[in-house]
Formats: sequence, structure tokens, C-alpha cells
Amino acid sequence: MTGPIRIGNASGFYGDRFSAVQEMLTGGPLDVLTGDYLAELTMLILGRDRMKDPSLGYARTFLEQLETGLGEALDRGVKIVSNAGGLNPAGLAEAITQLAGKLGLRPKIAYVEGDDLLPRAAELDLGTPLTANAYLGAWGIAEALQAGADVVVTGRVTDASVIVGPAAAHHGWKRTHYDELAGAVVAGHVIECGCQATGGNYAFFGEIRDRYHSRPGFPIAEIHADGSSVITKHENTGGAVTIDTVKAQLLYEITGARYAGPDVTTRLDSIELDTDGPDRVRISGVRGEPPPPTYKVSLNSVGGFRNEVAFVLTGLELEAKAELVQRQLEQALPARPAELRWTLAWTEKPNAESEEEASVFLRCAVKDPDPHVVGRAFSNAAVELALASYPGFHVTAPPGEGSPYGVFRAGYVDIREVEHVVVLPDGARKVVEPAAETQRLVEVDDLEQPVPLPQLASSGRPRTREVPLGRIAGARSGDKGGDANVGVWVRQEKAWRWIAHTLTVEVFQELLPETRNLTVIRHLLPNLWALNFVVEGLLGEGVGSQARFDPQAKAVGEWLRSRYVDVPEVLL
Repeated sequence: MTGPIRIGNASGFYGDRFSAVQEMLTGGPLDVLTGDYLAELTMLILGRDRMKDPSLGYARTFLEQLETGLGEALDRGVKIVSNAGGLNPAGLAEAITQLAGKLGLRPKIAYVEGDDLLPRAAELDLGTPLTANAYLGAWGIAEALQAGADVVVTGRVTDASVIVGPAAAHHGWKRTHYDELAGAVVAGHVIECGCQATGGNYAFFGEIRDRYHSRPGFPIAEIHADGSSVITKHENTGGAVTIDTVKAQLLYEITGARYAGPDVTTRLDSIELDTDGPDRVRISGVRGEPPPPTYKVSLNSVGGFRNEVAFVLTGLELEAKAELVQRQLEQALPARPAELRWTLAWTEKPNAESEEEASVFLRCAVKDPDPHVVGRAFSNAAVELALASYPGFHVTAPPGEGSPYGVFRAGYVDIREVEHVVVLPDGARKVVEPAAETQRLVEVDDLEQPVPLPQLASSGRPRTREVPLGRIAGARSGDKGGDANVGVWVRQEKAWRWIAHTLTVEVFQELLPETRNLTVIRHLLPNLWALNFVVEGLLGEGVGSQARFDPQAKAVGEWLRSRYVDVPEVLL
């Protein structure tokens, strides 16, 4: 048996706090420091970088962070593992080698590749994307660390893999140690988004506001040999680690009770959470199953070009003003764009005391494969209405040229079609074999709902009061390609007995009218007193396509919490 491995994470996205690497290395003891730099949008950004310069395609800020962090990590014996290699892990490994030479350092550097399927996209029936990257697992990282690597960089691996790999190497887990691997996946899922585990973006932030200091600290997972873990942070850093901050992150960007990955399918309905002291939450009981026989593939393409203009409508007859400018602009366009979408945000107050409060915003967004259709032709048509349209005409900013937008979709390939390779510090290349045992992913549909709340009352239904749902429920929402997920949880069993029966798909769609014409799937997670709603197609073709006001669905959960519902007084 080995002691726990202490893994800290210093990045939740490309653009996260630059000083976090140094803060984590100097703030307290660590065995491994990880960083997650890749998201669906990031892959598109890196793909465009690579088009301009084939030597790029990796997260350049990570390299800059190593200018001070690399020597510190080597001095402290801390391993560094990151997916910052993006589309060019070999290029990043070489850049780190050159940097180390300038700094007078001699780290052992390894990298993981094989995820890039772009050269074989047509052969694998993946179309003609800009990027095509399979989500690899943790075993290449584990091989590199067992070979003595000080720094391991990867391309597209699952977000949790940068945490699972070090845990598997440290504890000597085998490929079939599914429960242990699943436990590490859960720990990795909690910390890979950085400060979201320590109070960032937290629904009940008012309860811990005095603990933020200037900003929350980054999270740490102490992962034990049995796969259990404790989520914590360095002492004297801001934020908080509580059951609810951890639970909020567990509900982020998931679907149902089975959370599929390349190494293990994790049963989210088996997670147990307990307090383990101040700013310490224990995760235990996690069960795992064999992974599915396919790898998910991130496919990004340039979908075309987009542009937009936001008209400001003020005062009276707002609907008539909106109708007038909409008709005028559409008639003035030389060619109709492939997609033309109008949205009107009703934010005005009657008899308003400020001009801004007396105004609404009418947004026109256009897309087309031809940049000229949505470029100056569109912009000129909008600007030329300045003295010829509704009274009080003005726009928030003059529209300019059309800009390219991205389209994301997920593909799937047989795991035997992907050659997962780790390049060890001595330059040796080793193929990481795919899982020998797989299991087709089937959604769990046998989770029992709790006893309804009315059965707790001695006579009839409990008295209710109309209040915002957020009075008793937290939420965390996010994007999964073109879909959005909204995780909702409560903090007492009585509330769980009520919300599980009350917040149905039909009620969810009534509360969020944008979802009424979309497919919404509800999943129960009784162990977390939580529901997860997956809204298919809410985000169009993914965040890069900028299909809606909140393109990554980050605030959909807060919108839901702001909606009024009849809540039993016993819960208030």
C-alpha cells in the first residue's frame, strides 16, 4: 500500500490565472501539478494557430508559466502534467527543452500523442474538419511518469486524465482496477476546472463571500490507493471547499449516472461525499465499469462567417420600432444571409429614471459561407439606416467585417483505430494498447425517486409560497458541444423529496421557455440529491458558432434559479 498522492491543478482553461502555477508550487506541499488548457473552443483556436504556423498549435501561456515554474517544480520534486500540447505536443515538448536549456535546467520530458486523427479523417468517416482529435486516456501519462519523467505534456486527453494518470502510476493500478480509476476520475473531474471547486461560480456564493479574499485558491486532490480522495486547497488561500462547492462541480458538464471515459465508465450515482475537516471533502464509494468500445472525437470546423449589430430602442412603441428597423434592414440587404436571427431583450422599466432603463436591445446576428454577404454589405445596410428609421436610432457599436465562426460536433471511432503513443524521456516511443475489456454504454434508468414530500405531511399537501427556485436549490450549467446541461441540487432530504417530483421536464421547459421546442432529458442522481437536465441543441453548433446570448450556457442554471415556483413552506 502507498500513501495518498497530492495533486494540485493550476488551470481550468486556456486563459486562466497566469500566476496560479507559481502560487500552487510555493503555497504548500504537492506531488504533482496539473493544468487543463483544452476546451472545444480552444481546439478551434489552436487549429487556426496551426494553419498560420505549423510549429504552433499548443497553449503558449503554459510555456511562459514554466519560465519561473519549471525550476521551482524541479527543486521541490513536483511533477508537471498538462494537456497544453493541444494539437502539437511534440512541438511543446521541444519548446520546453529549449526553455530548460536557457534556464540551465535538465528536466526529463515526455509527451503523449496519437489523438490527432486529421490526416485520417476521410478514412474514418469524420468529414473534412479543421481539427479531429480523439479523447485519449491516462495510461500514456502513467507510462511516462513511471519512466521517470518530470514533465509530461499531452494532446487531447479527457480533462480528468491528467489527474488519473499520476494517481495510477503512483498506486500501481492495473487497467481493470475500475473502482479505483473511477474514483480518480471523479477527483479529476472536481479539480480540473480550477477554482470552480473552491467557491468560484458557486450558486450560494453569498454564504462564503467573506472567505474569498481577492479570489479563490486552486484545488488539490489527495487520492488514496483505493480510489477515494479528499478535495482541499492550500492553507491561507481564498474560497472554500465544502460538500456543496464539490457537488456543484460534480454536476458540471455531465449527462446521466454513467460518465463514460476511455479508461473507465464512472458511476456518478455511487459517489459519497463527507466533510473531512475545514476545507476538506472526502469522496468515496465510487464504482467503475469497463469503458465503451469507442473513443469520442472532437471535431472542429470553420462553419462560415458571422456578424451582428445591436439596435437600441428607447421609450414608447418599442415593438413598432423593432418591426420597422427589422423590415428596413432585411429589405436593404443585397443578398439574404444563410442565417439571419433577431432577438429582442426586454430590459426596460416603465417611467424609467434613466435612459438605459428605458431601453431595450434588438440584436441581429447573421451567418453565411461568403464573408462578403455578412461583411460590409450587412454593416453598410445597418449604418445607412441611422437617419432613416425609428426615433432615437442608435446602435451599441458600429458593425464591421464578418468574422469566421467555428462549428463543433462529436464523432466516434473504434478504439482499435487510434494509436495512443507515449514518447518517453529517452526518446523511445511506446504504443499504449487500447482497453482489452469494453462495455457498450447504456444509460441507467432504474434509479428510484424518493418518497414524495406530501407523504411527510399529516394532512393533505403542505402550504406553499411562490419564491425563486434558488431559495432552496443550487445549480451549475455548462456546454457539451451544441447541448447544454443544467445540474440542480438541494441541501436537505425533504427538499430532495419535493424537487425530484416537482421539477419535471415539463416544468423545466415552462420555467425556461427557450427550451420548449427542444429535447430535454432529465437524469436523477439521488446520492447527490440532484437532477441533471440535458438540453439538446440549445447552443446550436457549439460555442464557436455563437448561437445565443450565453454561448456556453454558463448562466442558464442561474436563470433557472431566478424563476418563481411554489415551494412548500416547510422547506423555507
